[in-house]
Amino acid sequence: METRAHRVVVLALAGLLPFELGIPHRIFGRAKDRDGRPLYEILTCAIAPGRVPTDADFDIHVEHGPELLATADTVVVPASYELGPVHEEGRLTPELTAALAHIRPGTRLVSICTGGYVLAAAGYLDGRRATTHWASAGHFQQMFPAVLVDPGVLYTDDGDVLTSAGVAAGIDLCLHIVRRDHGVAVANDVARRTVVPPHREGGQAQFIERPVPQPQRSATTAARAWVLDRLHEPLRLTDLARQESMSVRTFTRRFREESGLSPGEWIVGQRVERARSLLEQTDLPMEQVAREAGFGTAQSLRKHVQAAIGVSPTAYRRTFRETGTGAGAGVGTGAAAAPRAVILPSPDGTSVAAGSVH
Repeated sequence: METRAHRVVVLALAGLLPFELGIPHRIFGRAKDRDGRPLYEILTCAIAPGRVPTDADFDIHVEHGPELLATADTVVVPASYELGPVHEEGRLTPELTAALAHIRPGTRLVSICTGGYVLAAAGYLDGRRATTHWASAGHFQQMFPAVLVDPGVLYTDDGDVLTSAGVAAGIDLCLHIVRRDHGVAVANDVARRTVVPPHREGGQAQFIERPVPQPQRSATTAARAWVLDRLHEPLRLTDLARQESMSVRTFTRRFREESGLSPGEWIVGQRVERARSLLEQTDLPMEQVAREAGFGTAQSLRKHVQAAIGVSPTAYRRTFRETGTGAGAGVGTGAAAAPRAVILPSPDGTSVAAGSVH
């Protein structure tokens, strides 16, 4: 029996940003299985069918009303500039309360930028880690003290509730969801087709306006490219710094300024991504996966993969190799969500375990 596509319903609110409204349709709409079949069905609804004003010089017509939310596996709430009491008082309007009441328990909830105000006002974010646009983070925290606001990240993943920072961070979050649902290969294919990076390093801090302009600094791009060709080899900070003709101290400082991570943290993240790709797309023994990804031993591979994605390499491979489309990773009608992805930091910020950076 053919499995139906995971249904994503986007809630279009008055004053919405057209760019953000289009993100779920673009990203989820490009995700296909091995036979070219869509992995998601994306639909749009509004508080009431008909005309919905935007923040641009045009309006949109939405065919579906809020009843459509009852059919969703995932609900996405993009930002709006006309949230009224939701933004000013932290409470839902009666119309919005009635609309959200259609959402079934267990439905995955996603917000883009200030769409998080809607989820917070509905109580979905109480006790949860969440984010929003950095310029609204302080107000967001003041309005919703029960929410664990993290203003420095591009997105948060708390299992069945996910939030993103402003505008383009919605792309990062939707790609993360595709990666979580269907694996690295599918997400990378969507990113290539959309002509965006499959994963952006660092967080919102790199975009926050500073009172005093920072002087121009040399990029660490060449060193990163050099590393990606040698993830399977032991790597030393001195070698990375040499690619940019910098001292180790200067290189480490500038790398963190540009990426939000230490070189060691970044390399661990890249090695985990390499391991995930190998686990998904090959039948290599664990020892060989460990060597190819740069972790050296199966024990080290298991430690880092478990820390990063919450499951063992064996369990991860079983999920994506046996289902073919990652159906075991939370896709469907409210299945248990995959653990939140994190990056394992190195103890001293400059080195990581097992065949890594020294």
